[in-house]
Amino acid sequence: MEYSKYHKTIVQSLLDGKFLLRNEPEFIELREKEEFYSEFFKASFDYELKVTTDYSYLISSETSEITSRDICIFFALICYELDRDGKNFIDELNYAEFEISQVENYFANSAYIDLIHSNKQLKDKDSRKNFINMLSRRSIIEKRSEEKFTFTPAYKVFIDFARDLARKRMEEQQPTA
Repeated sequence: MEYSKYHKTIVQSLLDGKFLLRNEPEFIELREKEEFYSEFFKASFDYELKVTTDYSYLISSETSEITSRDICIFFALICYELDRDGKNFIDELNYAEFEISQVENYFANSAYIDLIHSNKQLKDKDSRKNFINMLSRRSIIEKRSEEKFTFTPAYKVFIDFARDLARKRMEEQQPTA
């Protein structure tokens, strides 16, 4: 079998937790051969390949993935602080350019400062700088400069997860008739 010129990059990127975005040639190749790659990742690593119109990523059945948890906490805190700041957080995530200093200000003044300090990847400015760089390597954000970034459509994975989790908890709290 002959593999495409992007095969190694596709496999390595997805295994590294990177999202492939629709403007990348690797994403186009992946979409064209989605069935092959779905079978490949399932048979080789027992991972599920997800491909949307905007991005692709892998899902593991492993539920103790700390980085995914920390990314969810990061988004929860950002969304909470944007809302508290009177902004529509979905609009902001979709269209706004963020400054690192803005994020630092949100974290420094957050009502959830105890949660922030207890999280290894978010606890202080240096940790958050490394965390922001990790988000960039995974294509969850796109750095415009060392001080500015925008979110890529990959943020939707974490917002959708939080939405599903909230719905599930609300359903569990509903009294049964």
